Order: sequence, then structure tokens, then C-alpha cells
Amino acid sequence: MASVLYVITAADRWTLNDGTVHPSGYWAEEVAVPHRIFTEAGWDITIATPGGRAPTLDRLSLGLAGGTPGKRRAVKAYLEGIREALDHPVPLESVDADDFDLVFYPGGHGPMEDLAYDGTSGALLADRLASGRPLALLCHAPAAILAATGPDGASPFAGRRMTGLSNREELLNRFARKAPWLLEDRLREAGVEYSKGLIPLRPHIVVDGNLYTGQNPQSSERLAERLVADITASSESAR
Repeated sequence: MASVLYVITAADRWTLNDGTVHPSGYWAEEVAVPHRIFTEAGWDITIATPGGRAPTLDRLSLGLAGGTPGKRRAVKAYLEGIREALDHPVPLESVDADDFDLVFYPGGHGPMEDLAYDGTSGALLADRLASGRPLALLCHAPAAILAATGPDGASPFAGRRMTGLSNREELLNRFARKAPWLLEDRLREAGVEYSKGLIPLRPHIVVDGNLYTGQNPQSSERLAERLVADITASSESAR
């Protein structure tokens, strides 16, 4: 049985350029859909957050921005079903990523507030990337790589192919016009070979060796299914 370290933001806001606070947290679909797919594959999931704080749901993700009414109801029901695990995450500082077959970061605007600056997470990401073992980040979660540095001070993700929420997609949110920075810009500045789908808000994933990324919430299912397929195949071939 594969094991997953599921790293969720502990932030409940995104502080904007003018000092105003946009209430935020994790995006419902990005936590619920991959969690369901991994669980259905029989995988064991450990949820971790910075400081072991219970993560906050971004209420917008269960509104119109979260998709069709049926989809939102299914996502909400699934999150209710894993409430105990969400309410009692382990502290990220206490885990050893080497104990897990997959490290997975779902998004939401929360990572722009905390994981982008979290040294513990940054060190974990740098080590995991170097290990060659599977690492996946979804939507805004690639912001977490901004806290990772190599021995030379440069990003260990420089030169790697990745995706993440595009500027065009971000600016569909009115409040994003007051953003201190946009993810696509920062990934490019870090030296990442950034790519995005031709059509906004459509599934797009990028796989570069052990590094898996998804562009937006709509990529949640495709990214999780690709991870299950690849890790299962790798496990079977190693027998």
C-alpha cells in the first residue's frame, strides 16, 4: 500500500498589496478529489500543515467558482467525511518525507501566504526533488517552491518543467488585481520552465521526471489519476 504525505496550507487569508486581507485557505476540490482517488486506490494518507494547525476551507471554493452544483455537493460531502483528519493534521515539522511514497501539495490561495515562505516546507521540497521520488503540487501550491533553495542559493527547481495557476486565470479574480505577486511570474523568475494550457480553466498537467504539477482546480482529477497510474506501475515493476 502506497503512503502519501498530504501537505495543506494552514493560512486562512491572503494579504494583498494595499494591506487588505482576502479570506482564503485551501481549495475544496483540490483537497477532496485527489484524496478520494488516492483512498480508492487503497493508499494511506497523512495530512500535515505548518504547525499542525487545522486548515481553513476557502468558502469561495464551494460557491459558483467551485463548479456545478452537483460537483460542489459531492466535494462538500467528501470533505465532511474526512473532517476528523482535516481537523487534526500532524505538524509538518514533525514528519520525515522519506517515509512516504508520494508528497502531495493541494492549493488554494493559502500557500501564497504561508508555504511560499515556510523554511521547513522549502527544505522538504528541495530534498524530495533531489531524491527522485514522486512529488506533486497543484494549482497555487507550486508557490511553496519559492521557499526552496539549493546549496548555491538558487532554486533547485530552476530548469524543471512545471505548471501552476496562470496569470490569466488568477486575474479572473477581481481581488487578484491587488495581489503582491502572481504565481506564473514568480515561477518564471525562479527559472522554472513554465507551461500552461491553451484554454484557461481546463485540465493541464506537466510531468518532469519525479515532479508532477497541475495548473488549476480542474486538473485535480487528471493529476491524481496520473500519480496513481505511475506509482502503481513503478511498484509492480519493482516486485
